Amino acid sequence: MPPDTETHRGAVSTSSTDRVGAGTDDADVIVVGAGPAGSTVAHYLACAGLRVRVLEKTAFPREKVCGDGLTPRAVRELVAMGVPLPEEDGWIHNRGLRIIGGGVRLSMPWPDLSAFPDYGLVRPRRDLDAILADHARTSGADVVERTTVTGAVLDDRTGRVVGVRSRPSGARNGDAPERVHRARLVIGADGVSSPLARSLGIDRRSDRPMGVAVRTYFRSPRHDDDWLESWLELWDGEPGHSNLLPGYGWVFGVGDGTCNIGLGILNSSSAFGRVDYKDLLRRWVATMPAEWEFTPETMTGPIRGAALPMGFNRTPHYDRGLLLVGDAGGMVNPFNGEGIAYAMESSRLAADVVTQALARPAEADRERVLRGYPRVLADAWGGYFTLGRIFVRLIGNPHVMRLATRYGLPRPTLMRFTHKLLANLTEPRDGDAMDRLINAMTRLAPSA
Repeated sequence: MPPDTETHRGAVSTSSTDRVGAGTDDADVIVVGAGPAGSTVAHYLACAGLRVRVLEKTAFPREKVCGDGLTPRAVRELVAMGVPLPEEDGWIHNRGLRIIGGGVRLSMPWPDLSAFPDYGLVRPRRDLDAILADHARTSGADVVERTTVTGAVLDDRTGRVVGVRSRPSGARNGDAPERVHRARLVIGADGVSSPLARSLGIDRRSDRPMGVAVRTYFRSPRHDDDWLESWLELWDGEPGHSNLLPGYGWVFGVGDGTCNIGLGILNSSSAFGRVDYKDLLRRWVATMPAEWEFTPETMTGPIRGAALPMGFNRTPHYDRGLLLVGDAGGMVNPFNGEGIAYAMESSRLAADVVTQALARPAEADRERVLRGYPRVLADAWGGYFTLGRIFVRLIGNPHVMRLATRYGLPRPTLMRFTHKLLANLTEPRDGDAMDRLINAMTRLAPSA
């Protein structure tokens, strides 16, 4: 039975006599959002010969709260898309991860694997997102900026999504008429809040983890550091006299004279929501050596925050003609808060499913292929994300976090294993003992 669309915020029905049909759709696929997920899926779909329209509510370049660090997993996706990555064009290459905590300072190079590059990158999201949107345009996608999607359009006979409604960004009701964009399929790449998914009643799952990240930039002589740096001791009060929080702080050199400084905290702690995260960042930065010049005078912008939707915290990932990618589907790694790699990877996987589905002449066959998309994601990360959710619960206990920091960090072999596990960097097959153990754990963990 078709859903009662009055119960779905922002979704409206269209007459069955005005349904999308041959020659009446504006595109084969409409993508809502032109972040890394939206631009990536648009690139692959356009390369496959499909007509793609991307609707982005802002204009590039634009700010986005992020650590700006890209692990080898994200680099692999950029390489697969054919994005040039020369250092002279502002792509800052890094050698690995430096971890600081419990009196230990440990530098761990990125693993030497055939499946992934052996380097990471730093690139501010202000640049990265614009580069990827331009790459999608070059591939043939129609990227429309300053366009806010106000809801889905549903076929009143089938209840299926057949398009979206939009209005110029910033326009108030009555200032500009809504426009209807029709397509054979709609992809939601509209971020953690995903208004499009919520307009269909697809809300976040309370049983999946969430995090929060805050960050800012400082002018600093450390701007050309070729290691990503992670600090594992964040306290909700004075160090040693309060709780150790489940999360980490970061210092990522951007290479342009500034560093991206930020922190991420998980919701598995009783302190979640009660801590002033911006103040926590200020207090943490104040403890750093004076020669690094992280002072209020060298801060180049405000402290900004964002939510981190983790471990598939919005499902289903496909429903009635709407497919979700990236943050819209809660695809942030619970182990380390990494989202860009999974946004791009989910989009590559989604593009393959969509391309195969839309090549089927029969509607029932197309729908059967599209309904397989959640299983594709579960096969890729389901077991791994389940392990991540267990990890989140464990480190939410301050005693566990303290023990892990005090006794785990001084053990290099254990930390190399942890480094591979948290970054999800292993050989799919024929790897070393650590790879085989991590892969076995992932296979055995339930994917639901």
